[in-house]
Amino acid sequence: MFTIGQQAIISMLSHLIFIYVTWQAMQMINFEPIIRKGKVVEARIFFLFIAIVIGAGVSRFFLEFLQWSRDLLYLF
Repeated sequence: MFTIGQQAIISMLSHLIFIYVTWQAMQMINFEPIIRKGKVVEARIFFLFIAIVIGAGVSRFFLEFLQWSRDLLYLF
């Protein structure tokens, strides 16, 4: 069974990896038509926040699914 420290490191790494993957995926989308001129920095910060929200949500699902699969041992 994982200790609390190991689980914390796995959770932090999972969140960072999924946020990075989400950011990379968002780079393939052309958002330039909806960005106002002179608001590029604000738009990048907004897209970073969007990547954090999506990446953290996917990571949370992945970690919960992993925990549920570990809990299946208690079924039998």
